[in-house]
Amino acid sequence: MQNNIVWHQATVTRERREQMNKHRAKLLWFTGLSGSGKSTLAHALEEELYQRGCRTYVFDGDNVRHGLCGDLGFSDADRTENIRRIAEMAKLFVDAGVISLTAFISPFREDRDRARGLFPHGDFIEVFVDCPLEVCESRDVKGLYKKARAGEIKDFTGISSPYEPPSKPEITIKTADREVADCVNEIISSLELRGVIANRVV
Repeated sequence: MQNNIVWHQATVTRERREQMNKHRAKLLWFTGLSGSGKSTLAHALEEELYQRGCRTYVFDGDNVRHGLCGDLGFSDADRTENIRRIAEMAKLFVDAGVISLTAFISPFREDRDRARGLFPHGDFIEVFVDCPLEVCESRDVKGLYKKARAGEIKDFTGISSPYEPPSKPEITIKTADREVADCVNEIISSLELRGVIANRVV
């Protein structure tokens, strides 16, 4: 079946879209434990980028599981498929000239490396949201850690399922005792240095 499928080359290319947008298209892959601040950071960063006139989209873990990945559970195999689908979707958004942000625990290094492999060098920016388990558990915004400790949730990352931190992330953000705005500014500075967005003239 795959032999009869041919990729159609569009005349409106990613490069032309980037020229129109006046910024580069990249994927920022936020990874970290539940409660580390991935979604909070991704959405706060998107707000800042939006204020700068950038075209953006956040793929949030919970939101995606309401639709695109609604048929998946949390077994190792389902987690792998979840990340595969998101990476393929994000690849299309980057090709569309959009700064894409994903906020997923994505606990397995191999899955994240496979996602990285879909993108040209430099397009996949891994953001490790580094926060100790005890701090994440003390926040327990969704009450998930409590349920996991009680045995009500199986395969919960950090409790009954492992989390493999990135070995060489492009950006590491420690969120245990920092304000969201400070974390966002650090990421913005990194994007400016990488030439993704222009430096803001003060």
